[in-house]
Amino acid sequence: MCGIFSYRGEKEQNALVVLKGLRDLEYRGYDSWGFAVRNGDGTIVCKKAVGKISEAREEDFARLFGISAIGHTRWATHGGVSEKNTHPHLSADGSIAVVHNGIIENYEVLKAELIKKYGARLFRSETDTEVIPHLIADAVSGGATFEKACSVVSKRLTGRFAFIALHGKTGALFAVRDGSPLVLGNGGESWYAASDIPALLDYTTKIYFLENGESAMLSPGASAVFQNFRTGKKIAKRATTLTLTKQSASKEGHAHYMLKEILDQKETLSATLSVSKKEIARAVRELRAAKKIFMTGCGTAGHMCMGGEYFFIAHAGRTAPFAASSEFGKLLPFVDRESVVIAVTQSGETADLLEAIKGAKVRGAKIISLVNVRNSSVERESDITLPIQVGVEKAVASTKAATSQLLLLILLAYAVGGKETAARRLLGDAAHGVSAWLTTALFKKIKRAARRFITREHVYVIGKSLYFPVALEAALKIKEVSYMHAEGLASGELKHGTLALIEKGTPCMVFVANDAHTHDVLGSVSELKARGAFLIGVSPEKHPSFDEWIKVPDLKDASPLTHMIAAQIFAYYLSVGRGHNPDMPRNLAKSVTVK
Repeated sequence: MCGIFSYRGEKEQNALVVLKGLRDLEYRGYDSWGFAVRNGDGTIVCKKAVGKISEAREEDFARLFGISAIGHTRWATHGGVSEKNTHPHLSADGSIAVVHNGIIENYEVLKAELIKKYGARLFRSETDTEVIPHLIADAVSGGATFEKACSVVSKRLTGRFAFIALHGKTGALFAVRDGSPLVLGNGGESWYAASDIPALLDYTTKIYFLENGESAMLSPGASAVFQNFRTGKKIAKRATTLTLTKQSASKEGHAHYMLKEILDQKETLSATLSVSKKEIARAVRELRAAKKIFMTGCGTAGHMCMGGEYFFIAHAGRTAPFAASSEFGKLLPFVDRESVVIAVTQSGETADLLEAIKGAKVRGAKIISLVNVRNSSVERESDITLPIQVGVEKAVASTKAATSQLLLLILLAYAVGGKETAARRLLGDAAHGVSAWLTTALFKKIKRAARRFITREHVYVIGKSLYFPVALEAALKIKEVSYMHAEGLASGELKHGTLALIEKGTPCMVFVANDAHTHDVLGSVSELKARGAFLIGVSPEKHPSFDEWIKVPDLKDASPLTHMIAAQIFAYYLSVGRGHNPDMPRNLAKSVTVK
């Protein structure tokens, strides 16, 4: 979840290089930040603070220079949010500094070993990370070189991790990946490393992808040396020259990224629909040939998979069971060489999803991924990648990526069923419909409706069939950004328990569409109203039971897109009205790289 960044060059650079890199990674964690710079005299200078890296003052670092530096922006996993738990962590003698992303599962065993040898005072934090610099320093004191010590320590760690170690004496860096993302970039005499590609693009497009079990030694006056840290075997790595440019992530005058990204959906649906017909055809061939199709994703992407499952049944005539990636193990016994797994992700780095893909590939399955961030780990693990092409999504709560994921799943389902032309017409009309519908008047209407619920703490969100996943996604958005408890459920399940919680004034959001289930859902609306619920209806037509009505256009099979966008806007105004920052919800991060 955290973001790490480093620089190593022949000439001293200002520490602002690291500060800038960390700001590009802030979406990965914003509990605290810190960096370490190797001074000309071989000492390591550390600066740390609790809070967001975007709030750090550049003038505080203008006079800090070094040939090597490492930095970290934290999402807390082990140990609370405090300065002592903030990275980088140093060895006891201050000769080694480490930044780390991931989880060291066996850190308690390693910590006990170090305490037995050096005493409990060795440790100054509650983190799992701190064992790494102490173990490296211990190996160096025993006669190992810095590179050898780092390799030996890497082999002893279990879990999913990436770390960069800085050697004060030489200024060398050692970067390693085993489960968590880490990429390197070469800018002539300078080498950079980061958790994600965008943090490197200001300096280079010459990228080296570290795979699991690989490390890179970055020594002054020498090129990078890559190796498999488990076997010690050197690796001749080739650079990938990216054609990417650093995409703008400006708010464009809007108060928050979330609001801007909701509005981006005027264009992003059409952008997704322009995905290569050749790649769609490749995916369709694989799906038609497969005896079994499975879907997996996490959070919002998982809800889009649930929606896609309905479309595959209705339009491809195929079952495509979904399981959240963290629970995909229940389906693995049925996955084999005649299976295709559709993996859906915005970041392409989600740990649980990568584990699910790994398990499916071991059993011989083909992987088709729907990804926003290109050249990500998921893309590199996939047989076919369909990019959703929505551009940078900065807000933690996914909006424009979500609707484009669902749009692409609808297109695939129709295409597998031999109806691609009809799907492109349906979705093209939907993209135009969304663009026309997203007006200032609509936002004002939803803002007024949201104001009525700012002081409430519970809301129930109801849908049926295609709109059950929409209800789950709407509830997730409300929880993520407003911190209001929201529960999404299928309308038919109301009478199996949830009605016991409905009393006068209980807020309920209901998704109603012009489909075969309209009367069933309206029946549930009547049940809620009879028990005093305050009803927010999201539908093409007003119903007498609605206390608030958000009108959405009837886009036929593509109508879940507008229902979902209406919920995004509602959640956004709830968040702002309750005094929160919808871009950076507490305890969450954009890219979930730990299990």
